[in-house]
Amino acid sequence: MNLKNNMADIFDNTILCKKCDTKMQKVKIVKNGFLFRAVICPKCKDKIIHPVDEQEYNKFINLKNKEFKVKMRLVGNSYAVSIPKEIVSFMNEQKSIMDEMVKLCFEDFGKLSLNFEELKKKTNKNG
Repeated sequence: MNLKNNMADIFDNTILCKKCDTKMQKVKIVKNGFLFRAVICPKCKDKIIHPVDEQEYNKFINLKNKEFKVKMRLVGNSYAVSIPKEIVSFMNEQKSIMDEMVKLCFEDFGKLSLNFEELKKKTNKNG
């Protein structure tokens, strides 16, 4: 049983600003493509970011700064590269769609990129 689903979210309640005692308003903040739930005081502009979103962002930053050494293998007429379980687990937590097509680009000399988001957004717009 997933504990997250059974717990009440404190952000569902009215939150008063600790500086000026004004009711804070719910907002969404985007940082590096990450969506944060937050509340902001309309009077003094103090803000509180949802702790779960902040924790997930910190996990992302830790993974982003980590370098993985993986093997490239010949499979039929193509090469395959394994993606570390840590990365796939994090993506699954973020509700990314696995077993779908991804965009592979030759970004620069010696640099390939895999893009999961672009195709997912296009699929959602068309479907």
